[in-house]
Amino acid sequence: MGVLLIGSAVAIYYRDHFNIAALEQGIAGAGAWAAIVFMLSYVVATALFLPGSVLTLAGGALFGPVWGTFYSLTGATMGAMLAFLIARYMASDWVERAAGGRLKKLVTGVEQEGWRFVAFTRLVPIFPFNLLNYAFGLTRIRVSHYVIATYVCMLPGTLAFTYIGFIGREALGGNREDLIKNGLIALALLAIVAFIPRIIKRLRKAPTKQARTLGGDP
Repeated sequence: MGVLLIGSAVAIYYRDHFNIAALEQGIAGAGAWAAIVFMLSYVVATALFLPGSVLTLAGGALFGPVWGTFYSLTGATMGAMLAFLIARYMASDWVERAAGGRLKKLVTGVEQEGWRFVAFTRLVPIFPFNLLNYAFGLTRIRVSHYVIATYVCMLPGTLAFTYIGFIGREALGGNREDLIKNGLIALALLAIVAFIPRIIKRLRKAPTKQARTLGGDP
């Protein structure tokens, strides 16, 4: 528990120095181990409340849109699982204090919907991602359900940010045609990610409206 608090404090203090250029240089220097180093870095960053978006952008620049998405998604999910297990077996009291009143809403949501609620929170960012990982550890959801819902439902956002990182690298090459094409793809991905929360919210409200109709409510 003490190690987690110290690590989080150090990470927050130095978060302004957590930039893409430094990450790319350090990971690229790992050679054949670059992918492993990158995913482990993502695990640590997720557990220590560092911004994962920076790593996702770096993943796109270093590994391209396909492998970058896979490595970022895998690293983020592993980090989310680590935080989940720490909360469940080691730091439940600290997480309960940190989550505050939001914890009750999470517990209620999981009890009512199970993995669907995890999927909802991954697609609709209504809670801080890093704290959310710990808070889910205090619910009764199975680890396997949590991990699968997290991995699948973080894919759209991860793909979009990875592609942006990839475009940044391609822009340095000076190929204007590829830059325009990739830019349009990135805009399309971002548009999809932006509309997903609206679609999900409508789908979640639909059963409630249907139930009221069947129940005879005006």
